[in-house]
Amino acid sequence: QVQLAESGGGLVQIGGSLRLSCATSGRTFSMYAMAWFRQAPGKEREFVATINWSAGSTYYADSVKGRFTISRDNAKNTVYLQMNSLKPEDTAVYYCAAASYPRAREHVYEYDYWGQGTRVTVSS
Repeated sequence: QVQLAESGGGLVQIGGSLRLSCATSGRTFSMYAMAWFRQAPGKEREFVATINWSAGSTYYADSVKGRFTISRDNAKNTVYLQMNSLKPEDTAVYYCAAASYPRAREHVYEYDYWGQGTRVTVSS
C-alpha cells in the first residue's frame, strides 16, 4: 500500500508561480515512477509530468514543457511540481500518482495510487 497527499495549491496571478508537494507513505519501495495529472471542470484528466523514482529522468506534456519542473526528494519520499509562467488554462485540480509499472509514463491506467488532489486557480 502507498498513500499520497498533495498540498500547495491556491490562487495565483497570470504569469505567477506555485510549487505543489506530494508526500508519500507506506511501501514506497515498490514505486518506479511518480506523476502529476490535472483535471479542469468539464474536461478529461490530463497528463502533466512524470519522474523515475531512482534515476530522476523526467517527461512532460507539451502544454507545460519549459514552464513546469517535476523533482523528487528520495530521503523525504516527496515529489514536487514547480509551476512557472502560469496561464488561465492551467486552472485545474492537480493529482499526484504513483506507479509500480517500471515504464509508466503519461497514461492514467499505468498508475496504481492517487492522492486526493489540490486546487490551482490562475486569474488576473
